Amino acid sequence: MSAKKRILIIANEMSPYLELTDFSEIISKLAIKANDAGFEIRCIMPRFGVINERRHRLHEVVRLSGINVSIDNDDFPLQIKVASLPNARLQVYFLDNEDMFKRKFVFTDENEKWFEDNALRTVFFCKGALETVKKFGWPPDIIHVSGWMTGLIPCYLKTVYKKEPVFGNSKVIYTIGQQTFNENLGEEFVKKAMIHSNLNEIDLELYKSGDNLAMFRGAAAYADAITLGSALVDPQLAEEISKIKGKKVIPFDPNSDLTDYLQLYRDLADK
Repeated sequence: MSAKKRILIIANEMSPYLELTDFSEIISKLAIKANDAGFEIRCIMPRFGVINERRHRLHEVVRLSGINVSIDNDDFPLQIKVASLPNARLQVYFLDNEDMFKRKFVFTDENEKWFEDNALRTVFFCKGALETVKKFGWPPDIIHVSGWMTGLIPCYLKTVYKKEPVFGNSKVIYTIGQQTFNENLGEEFVKKAMIHSNLNEIDLELYKSGDNLAMFRGAAAYADAITLGSALVDPQLAEEISKIKGKKVIPFDPNSDLTDYLQLYRDLADK
């Protein structure tokens, strides 16, 4: 009997923990459906301060402690917590840091002002997620990322992390959703996103403008397959994506029972 295919889902939102767009519920349903279909599933998301640890029964994973994430010559400690997804036998891992995620807001403050450190938080989460998987020692066949905050992950996997044994056979799916911010990650975003000598500005060219669409475009360029996860995807971007050759693109289907996602998992994992 062949071993179960491993699917890693990395998202910046997932129901019931954080629901910013409709795709948070789809991600949760997809994780459960894939698990029931015989895949081995693990999920990773940020532990934003709005997530109630007591209600959702989060607890620290001591064996995964000790990871530091290096960004722009600074090291930031990474704390990893875990919870079981309700009504499912699968685990969701939450990445935490006192300075970045303890605040009781997600991307804007109580006055809806954009946090100035969102660029740093984004790089921290993307790098932290991949370092966590290395610490797991759990090689995923498919890495399915969704949400603008995960946008650097496909780039990192195809450049800096491509020689890491744990990611040696991983295929990457990126889900593009609706635009959720009109601000900018700032001029220093690309500098923060660079990882020593293995990544340069050319690799990050598509991300350079630092806006929501740039995160989508960059991730789509590096992913092995793309799905459109909302009816509210920017029409021009959706048209661009549909014309990309050599990549599987699944259009948004409001009536989907998610079997198209499961088939995409199987197709990519068997390549």
